[in-house]
Amino acid sequence: MAERKRLVESAASLKNLTMRYFMEAHAAAARGKPVVWIAIIVPIEILKGFDAVVAVPENHAAMCAARGLGATQAEKAERAGYSMDLCSYARIDLGTWFDGGGGSPSLGLPKPDLLISNNNNCSLLVKWFDVYRRELGVPHFTLDVPFCYGPRSEADTEYIVSQFQDLITTIEKLTGQKYNPEKTAEAVRLTNEASRHWKRFLSFAAQRPAGITAFDSFVHMAPYITSFRGTEEMVAHMRLLADETEELVKKGDYPVPNERYRLLWDNIAPWHQLRNMSERLSALDANVMYATYTSCIGTIEGGVDLYEYDGGDPLRYLARIQNFSVCPYGLNLRYRAMGEMIKKFGIDGVVFASNRSCKVYSVMQMDLMRRVEDELGIPSVMIEVDHADARKYSEEGAFTRIEALLERIGA
Repeated sequence: MAERKRLVESAASLKNLTMRYFMEAHAAAARGKPVVWIAIIVPIEILKGFDAVVAVPENHAAMCAARGLGATQAEKAERAGYSMDLCSYARIDLGTWFDGGGGSPSLGLPKPDLLISNNNNCSLLVKWFDVYRRELGVPHFTLDVPFCYGPRSEADTEYIVSQFQDLITTIEKLTGQKYNPEKTAEAVRLTNEASRHWKRFLSFAAQRPAGITAFDSFVHMAPYITSFRGTEEMVAHMRLLADETEELVKKGDYPVPNERYRLLWDNIAPWHQLRNMSERLSALDANVMYATYTSCIGTIEGGVDLYEYDGGDPLRYLARIQNFSVCPYGLNLRYRAMGEMIKKFGIDGVVFASNRSCKVYSVMQMDLMRRVEDELGIPSVMIEVDHADARKYSEEGAFTRIEALLERIGA
């Protein structure tokens, strides 16, 4: 991918962390450590209070898709009777499991002893993990997180904290281990420190030309959604990423040096198209330099800035940011966040990627697009993608629409 050639040291660091994540998971499971599979939004920092292997099926599926294996793995689940209309992440991961890890660069994930999902970011995750509960006969704990239409109420925060406490009790009974709250507090502190560097990295999008692309951020968010969240390793990677980007900007080394069009991306990354899309956009002097998907890390209720950890009760902090991702927001919160991004980063146009797999992310996009155009005067376009299944994407169809957007911006 063109962007990653610029970030040489960061790319090497990311490759090392990715290899370690999968290899160490399998090795630790083989030594008898309990294995917990979680959804992306489930706070890994709580699991740091135990001695357990933490694996994220969504991350595994994205890795397969980025390596061009999404459709192959998804077809295995489809042959087992799962509809092609289901989320491609689910189909990829289920297909890999049904094939005993075959076809996966990481040989899949080690067998779980506990499944933890949530219903605020993606309701399908609950059903997806329930398949594993039935197939493998392992317990499944679901976090019920209230949807977010406005500022979080104290009652909602307390409700989430009570579920975290129930989860801790469940893990203690399952593993025979005693929860260590100090380790969770330290993990939260480290995640917050890493998130500061992440926000510093994203801030270079405000440069003209922008110092980053959204494709950089798609790739380098990976440690945040693996077991490296809440560790010194993630802090070191994010610091390196921000420092290396800063040095490149000082040297005048930009990913799209002749940048004429500054675009915002709304939805999950099209993992199977990162290289092709970035190269084609660059040839058009267009830079998708910011994304709602990666901006929301560490934020609350549609904000852009980091919601800092104050050193207090880590469970309350984790409950407070349980709606940090875009999907649990109501329309007004999403519009407010998008408006802040457009203003702060000098966005010329918005690419709304209607995602065949992630319906909860896509359902409000038509209304958002109308408001962005009518109220903010920002040209926008809707393209059809699937974040992990290349069979549901037409490159030429997408670029016909993107080129029409660039003509509108330039008119």
